Amino acid sequence: MARRDEPWSRTDILSVLREALPPDTLVGLDLGISLPFTDAGAFFPGWDNGPPDARSLWRLVDDICADDPHLSATSFVDHPELSRYFRRHGGREGDRFHFGEALHARGRFRATEARQAEMGCKPYSNFNLVGAAQVGKSSLTGMRVLHRLAGTVPVWPIDPLPRSGSIIVEIYTALAAIAAGRTAARSKVTDFDSLNTALANLGSPPVQGKGSIEDHASDALVTAAWLRSTRHCGDLWQPPGLTPEIAQTEGWTFGAT
Repeated sequence: MARRDEPWSRTDILSVLREALPPDTLVGLDLGISLPFTDAGAFFPGWDNGPPDARSLWRLVDDICADDPHLSATSFVDHPELSRYFRRHGGREGDRFHFGEALHARGRFRATEARQAEMGCKPYSNFNLVGAAQVGKSSLTGMRVLHRLAGTVPVWPIDPLPRSGSIIVEIYTALAAIAAGRTAARSKVTDFDSLNTALANLGSPPVQGKGSIEDHASDALVTAAWLRSTRHCGDLWQPPGLTPEIAQTEGWTFGAT
């Protein structure tokens, strides 16, 4: 695939996923592929129109946001009923943000996020749209992309693992950093020496450079190396907490064991 110097748009990414993936690519998306469901038996408990599974959720987000440009999701979080479940900027916290068992400040968790916390990470609810650590916004916009893929690339574990071909997984870069010898508290890599140490721990060659590196770039490099080194690890594809119901509703984060 040719290198690009200009920024990627969501529609660019959608086009690549549909039409230009190299064969047998393991695609890691740093976002949540669904919302919490198991804790309350619904994505939006108390709302009669709630979807029953992840693919229906993706369709709902895309339908409500059909007029939002660039595959954004503003209309979804501003919806008069759905906004009640989100924490938004300006101190706007919906009265159902802490619904059910979500009594901590970070909001409702999926089963996979609860497991991440047990592993020493600090996940945030995908209903939280505030702060540098949140992934709620990218999760909702990512759901629009996933819906528009229309099954052209399987999304694990919502779709079963194919015998061959490409597949999409949800990633959490801290898990890759831990596998590369970092700790959860020091998962961010900000210099080339530390980056190359992490890559060596994953069996990957070094990259050229000196001094500091932007942590988004190092996250991508370390996670790509980790995916390449672990793609055949059967235990990662069969985590103990992943049930058939969770697979269809909440999904899972690759590497959360």
